[in-house]
Amino acid sequence: MKTKTPLKKSSTERTGKTMGPVKNLEYHLHPEWWKRIFNATYLKTDADVVEDENITKSEIDLFHELLDIKEGNSLLDLACGQGRHLLELTNRGSYQLFGLDRSRYLTQRAKTIARKKGVSINFKEGDARKLPYANDSFDYVTILGNSFGYFETSEDDVKILKEVFRVLKPGGRLLMDVADGSFLRDNFTPRSWEWIDKKHFVCRERSLATDNERLISREVVTNTEKGVIVDQFYAERLYTREILADLTGKVGFKDLAFHGNLEVESLRNQDLGMMANRFILTTSAMKEWSPKKKKKDIKNVVVVMGDPGLNDVIKPDAKFDSDDFETIEKLKIGLSKMDNYKFSYLNNHQSLVADLQKHKDKIDLVFNLCDEGFGNDARKELHIPALLEMMNLPYTGSNPQTLAYCYDKSLIRGIATEIGVPVANAFVITAEDNLFELNIPFPVIAKPNFGDSSFGITQKNVANTIEELADAILRIREQFGYDKPILVEEFLTGAEVSVGIIGNSDNYMVLPIIEEDYSELPEGLPKICGYEAKWLTGSPYMQTLRSIRASLPLALEQELINHSLKLFQRLDCKDYCRFDWRLNSLNEPKMLEVNPNPGWCWDGHLAKMSSIGGMDYTQMLEAILNAADTRYHPINEPQLP
Repeated sequence: MKTKTPLKKSSTERTGKTMGPVKNLEYHLHPEWWKRIFNATYLKTDADVVEDENITKSEIDLFHELLDIKEGNSLLDLACGQGRHLLELTNRGSYQLFGLDRSRYLTQRAKTIARKKGVSINFKEGDARKLPYANDSFDYVTILGNSFGYFETSEDDVKILKEVFRVLKPGGRLLMDVADGSFLRDNFTPRSWEWIDKKHFVCRERSLATDNERLISREVVTNTEKGVIVDQFYAERLYTREILADLTGKVGFKDLAFHGNLEVESLRNQDLGMMANRFILTTSAMKEWSPKKKKKDIKNVVVVMGDPGLNDVIKPDAKFDSDDFETIEKLKIGLSKMDNYKFSYLNNHQSLVADLQKHKDKIDLVFNLCDEGFGNDARKELHIPALLEMMNLPYTGSNPQTLAYCYDKSLIRGIATEIGVPVANAFVITAEDNLFELNIPFPVIAKPNFGDSSFGITQKNVANTIEELADAILRIREQFGYDKPILVEEFLTGAEVSVGIIGNSDNYMVLPIIEEDYSELPEGLPKICGYEAKWLTGSPYMQTLRSIRASLPLALEQELINHSLKLFQRLDCKDYCRFDWRLNSLNEPKMLEVNPNPGWCWDGHLAKMSSIGGMDYTQMLEAILNAADTRYHPINEPQLP
């Protein structure tokens, strides 16, 4: 039953300041507080439980025994956090393990830890009320660590139980550990404070909601040197055994059993809050197998590409050469291996509009691989998706607005800065600027502000003196025109890395991060992956550079991924994107470029990332197609990966 709650303020998580005393905690509770609270701070405040390996081991000992999990069984852990229970389960046997959590920070941390441990666990970011798995997929589902009851109404919790029932196999079992609502309602601590490490302490306040069914909590986390770093509010529904027995029964679960209470022995042994006293329940999904769906129809895909009959100024001889035709042939071979798609190709730009119009009614999807741009003009890359939108044709990749944004390096820097993504120090020189004030130290690199495929960026763009910079600016102006702006950026000396993403905000895959290996580059040449490395066969850059899996600290890898995902969402990227970064001398990451619709060729950066991640060229292309297809035609019950 829905209950009335007080009007909420627009923001409840405050960083860097505190509101001081408040009379009503519930008034400041954001209805979707759970979207923002589970981050690095959470891992500090709750570390005495959620980062304690011994506690996790003892819990898995118990849960493993209660469920009697067998070799090869499949298990989904909902609200899996940083994956602590699943990671521990890998030490007990060989299982098919899946984890889903709403927190991007925690799921990325889980993926990184699993990769570094060399274990196979499928972690996803997602909403437990709409699970991205097929009917009858799992032998077991767990909801652990008191991760149930976050929503404003119990109807949302019922949605979770219904989804769990759907994805469990007939006879599959659910295990939950849930805060004992009866105990907490009578025994919660109204105020407390504790040290969480040598520099941080947290003060907590708690009160019951007006309906007496939720416990509202406030945390003020303080750093002894920086002051208050967060002031946040959260809540949890106080479920009793009787209420959960009723809810699970109405959903269709049978054979409900309670297995006593779980009490945590924390090393800090201070304020355990909602984790202090939890009960454990198991129940079974007694149902029939779902009817199998018919095999999907084969979809007609038109691949739009650059025009080999036109000049292309980006290419060394301004035209398609044997390497280009080999790349196209390998693309066609890769696509021919797919069973669910039938492909045709359009590359004559003079007749492109007429050709699309002629076949419009038979086109299910356009695979937009025309990164050369309409008429092989990189400035007109956005014209292709604009044309497809006007013709109401679904297509892969980002929309015209996103492509326009990302073509402008200075604009992207501003957007990144606005959302807290770090960028290198730089300034723009416009057509009117013949004299300028150099406000960043040498070395620097000059780049055309508008450009693609590293066109116009060579070793000569790196300058160590004002004279070299002036020469670089002159060369760029002579090549691109005196009316075009030029970006002058600090030349970073750390590792050059790329983050690749395939998918969309509700279902994405982060590919392994790669790093440019300059170890074989002749001494004295600036370490850049520019035009020479991508296009000039005889250059020392193309001959010696290679991309390898980046070896980065866990925290730095997570930071790169989280920043890239923020940009992906803010720029409205679609289906696939690559983010280029470079570290400074202090190993701090700085964003260089965002590449929506990045190079799709068999030996490009995206393909290299995919290969390291275990996907061959065909699988990478199919993942992009599937991402676009699902975006246009959402599937209620997607298959397991």
